[in-house]
Amino acid sequence: MKELRVNEGIKAKEVRVIGYDGKQLGIFPLKEALSIAAGHELDLVEVAPTATPPVCRIINYGKYRYQLSKKHSSRHKTIEVKEVKIRPEINERDLELKIKNIKRFLEDGNKVKITMVFRGREIVHSSLAKRVFDRIHQEFSNKAKIEQVAKLAGQHMTMLISPK
Repeated sequence: MKELRVNEGIKAKEVRVIGYDGKQLGIFPLKEALSIAAGHELDLVEVAPTATPPVCRIINYGKYRYQLSKKHSSRHKTIEVKEVKIRPEINERDLELKIKNIKRFLEDGNKVKITMVFRGREIVHSSLAKRVFDRIHQEFSNKAKIEQVAKLAGQHMTMLISPK
């Protein structure tokens, strides 16, 4: 966010003044424009320095900066990574429910990390796990971007999906 010139920081001799209500008041010498702003107990802020003469608004500068910062921060939505945990021997209906949740997370704009946890000797049956991940991959191959394919790390197999 660039800093605007305020009150005595304005260097122009004459300025075009826009009132606090948004209506154009006219072109005034800087001293007169400052006295008008002071009369309303507000600040004179240079909003268009390249115009001839420069355009200044009579506004509450602190409030204006706060609104700009809120507007700027609202543009940047934080992307969360939601995690969905599944088991290798998941029931078909349960898998459909998990897929429905994954769709909802992706529609909200979040990334989804799908984690399959193996317990004990279940890791021997990694073909079951591969089949489940293939089903998920097939379901989201055209709707979402697969950032990380199913990868085994210790007792966990993970896959990362992000919205397109």
